[in-house]
Amino acid sequence: MLKELRPAFVVLIALTAFTGLAYPLAMTGAAQVLFPRQANGSLITRDGAVIGSALIGQNFASERYFHGRPSATTGADPADATKTVPAPYNAANSMGSNLGPTNPALADRVKADLETLRAENPRDPVPVDLVTTSGSGLDPHISPQAALFQVPRVAKARGVNEGVVRRLVEENMEDRTLGLLGEPRVNVLALNLALDKARPQ
Repeated sequence: MLKELRPAFVVLIALTAFTGLAYPLAMTGAAQVLFPRQANGSLITRDGAVIGSALIGQNFASERYFHGRPSATTGADPADATKTVPAPYNAANSMGSNLGPTNPALADRVKADLETLRAENPRDPVPVDLVTTSGSGLDPHISPQAALFQVPRVAKARGVNEGVVRRLVEENMEDRTLGLLGEPRVNVLALNLALDKARPQ
């Protein structure tokens, strides 16, 4: 019996050592050498302090900043751990809302968002990504149209010319990856940092 079991144990130990130790360590080491910034979370620092990641959206509520897509992520209710409360861009709980298109809660939320956005900028159509959540709830990007739509609000809140803010949006637009993957986009955190740098508080 031991004779039959020994090959199985040897294969188990060898595969565990290779797939559980050697391969992950090799990939981690290669990532640290070839792509250290990305391997460590694409962190963004200002004045030596980490303020966010280029990969995770943040909740900007002030009128003086560009806003990202709505986020449906939730977190534990501080008052009752058995319940959850909305926690936008909660990276520990990546998720969509799971609400179907006929769900009244989703329809009411989108309608309220549309009314707010139309009041902000009545002259342009509201881009769809400003009223819809992403599948992860953590999307750090918005479309160029969504960024340009917010220019009048941001410029008014900061007391600057719209052309100055529009130029910042255009300078922070990212093209398709390798010229063909994905869509043109704007990283909201990077744009807001550029806005602060151009117009310090």
